[in-house]
Amino acid sequence: MLEDRAVERLDPVLPPAYMSVDEVAWQKWHKYVSNVVDIETRKVIWNHNGRGKGVLDKFYRALGAENCQAIKAIARARGFLASTKAYAENALIVLDHFDVKKYLNDAVDTVRKEELKKARQQQNDELSEILHCNKRFILMQNKVTSKKRNVLDKLASLNQRVYETMLLKEQFISIYTAPDRKTAQRNLKDWIVAAIKSKIPSHVELGYKFFRKRHYILNYFICRITTAASEGINNKIKRLSRMTYGFKDVKYFLLKIHQHCGLLNPRLST
Repeated sequence: MLEDRAVERLDPVLPPAYMSVDEVAWQKWHKYVSNVVDIETRKVIWNHNGRGKGVLDKFYRALGAENCQAIKAIARARGFLASTKAYAENALIVLDHFDVKKYLNDAVDTVRKEELKKARQQQNDELSEILHCNKRFILMQNKVTSKKRNVLDKLASLNQRVYETMLLKEQFISIYTAPDRKTAQRNLKDWIVAAIKSKIPSHVELGYKFFRKRHYILNYFICRITTAASEGINNKIKRLSRMTYGFKDVKYFLLKIHQHCGLLNPRLST
């Protein structure tokens, strides 16, 4: 029985050295489950119905004070920062660069929509075509492909505002190629100043946000962990849900997650 195996394998909770936290929807209307992943083993070690501080508090309490103090680093503390600070005081908090890139893409997309609206009002068909939502994926790409380079070249002459936002995005992504934290800190400072000086509202706001979160961003260069394992597991969970046409019982869903992506999977057992 799956429940019997869960009692044997999941209690007590195995303490992770490096962990990430993420949530995935299991039903419509904002019904989520939260999963804690051991980054080193790439397994779900704990999950629970719901999301946010209250849920992660339950994980830390299940883990115990001594094991909480032994956690070295946590990726993606967004939404869980207060809980992590309260229970895992020694853990290095790393703001995941996938989240950072999402912030950047959102800022770029805000400017794109504003300039697209203006272009349509001015009947600028050439600019409207470039900024159309069908071309949005090109602007959102993190890598500079030949298609993206062509779009950037056109924007340089057609719309300086969108072009500047794209350059700011490329400049920030290059920070992650810095060889050490000191260099990254200097590059991040330069980017924040450039973003605020751009006077583009979405980027000015982002500049101040990254200034407040600068320590969590720079922690990546101390402990290079990401939520890549969590993202991969989320994809497996979504595929599982599609294959079974969804779940009505959240407790059973949590057990199936452990069976496919955690300690109840015989292929993942150590």
